[in-house]
Amino acid sequence: MDINFEYDAVKASDRLEIMAAQKLQKLLDKYDFIVRSDVFFKKENTATPDTGMICNIRLSLPGPRLFAEASHGSFEASIAEAVDDLERQLRKRKEKLRSRT
Repeated sequence: MDINFEYDAVKASDRLEIMAAQKLQKLLDKYDFIVRSDVFFKKENTATPDTGMICNIRLSLPGPRLFAEASHGSFEASIAEAVDDLERQLRKRKEKLRSRT
């Protein structure tokens, strides 16, 4: 699986890339039909310090792409929530594929 990282108003970070890659690898281990992922890190000014560090993840796989977005006070929490959301979506997709066969 190819993982592409993009940064918007954020300095590139090997630590964030490694963390995101490890979590995405766990998804790939469970769902081998994932082809590619794009991870976007963005920082926005918000009224509350609990949000503003945004992580968007887009997965390419057979059928429509899956997308998740999370905004928290840290990129680590945003990555974790986005990956959890994608796992729920992947579980649903796998169930649909199983019911068709």
